[in-house]
Amino acid sequence: HGGANEEAQKMAEEVGKPENAEAYVRDRLARKEKIFGFGHAVYTTMDPRATVLKQLCKDLGERRNQPKWYEIFSALEETTFEQKGLYPNVDLYAAGVYHMLGIPTDLMTPIFALARMVGWTAHVREQYANNRIIRPGSEYVGPRDRRYVPVDER
Repeated sequence: HGGANEEAQKMAEEVGKPENAEAYVRDRLARKEKIFGFGHAVYTTMDPRATVLKQLCKDLGERRNQPKWYEIFSALEETTFEQKGLYPNVDLYAAGVYHMLGIPTDLMTPIFALARMVGWTAHVREQYANNRIIRPGSEYVGPRDRRYVPVDER
């Protein structure tokens, strides 16, 4: 979740209206650019969190008299599935919900992280209580022995 919700909101703003979604997605795919808010490492169908947030985005849009955002995200969902076969993940509709709640785009990822802090804290407490580190069930398989390049030299 390294900012995909923020990028999804920026995408929706660039699209501007639902009828622009198809051309927008087609253009990004032609340039081999990512469509933010789609695909998931575990879920091969629609992310169940996205299902809940999709309905919340729709309801919030109706209550706030801002249906445009739901309509844009929905159009992006439809056209991305048609053109790429990808389902939305939690970030797509979360962006619309955050936006309609008045959360600035650059705070969307920090807000998402704050929501996870309870779980992270529970893990730390469990690790301390059991004197055992909780390790992820995956193994790094990328390149090794890479030289660090400071950010300002990249």
